[in-house]
Amino acid sequence: MDDPLIRPKKAARRLAGSAGFSPLPPPRGAAALDEPAFTEKHIRLLRSTYRAMAERGVKRLSLREAASAAGVSKGILLYYFGSKENLILSTMRWVLGRVARRIQNAVLPARSAEEKVAAMIDSIFVDPRANRDFYLVFMDLLTYAARLDRFDRLNATFRHIVNGAYAQLIAEGIREGVFRVGDAAEAAAVVRAMMDGLFLQWLEEPQWEALHPQVRELCKRAVLGYLRGGAASRPGVESPA
Repeated sequence: MDDPLIRPKKAARRLAGSAGFSPLPPPRGAAALDEPAFTEKHIRLLRSTYRAMAERGVKRLSLREAASAAGVSKGILLYYFGSKENLILSTMRWVLGRVARRIQNAVLPARSAEEKVAAMIDSIFVDPRANRDFYLVFMDLLTYAARLDRFDRLNATFRHIVNGAYAQLIAEGIREGVFRVGDAAEAAAVVRAMMDGLFLQWLEEPQWEALHPQVRELCKRAVLGYLRGGAASRPGVESPA
């Protein structure tokens, strides 16, 4: 089996040729978020790097610290990734791919569009610590994306996949007659803005861990209220607490 981290050019061509998990074609030139050739060894290195990024911050994290967190030498990370930038990029691609898959898998058992939106929000509010780590690292990614094209393409792919998933659920609700918004794609952008905004406010709270369940339910009420156009829940559809 080819090692995608030892043979980065060959792996990059294979990854770039994948459509990822998006229901629509990804943005032109965007990096895929799948991990078809990652081994358990690679994932262990990526997972430990992600934890170190959340604790130290991307800019402050050194390769030596990332290696120490993984229990390997700095030379091992350089052997696999070549540079700190490649390590960060691979780690974020792995993390964002996991988030995208979790969102998509969460809505499969749900029947109605409203139930799917609620399930989607539950899957995003997965755990206080996990959410805090993700948003701290994701904000660092946005800083990199504003300056480096490779990170911008990765962020564009994630945005496309998540917004596309939101838009599909919203379009389903429009067809069911329960969501009263005009354009599914535009509403998807608004929904994501609402969710990200609530997460950022939540990060500012000293009692962020204890407030996590309340913010999750607030998010459900806000998103579903917006999509319903302020209308009350239909009979037989339970409104989030």
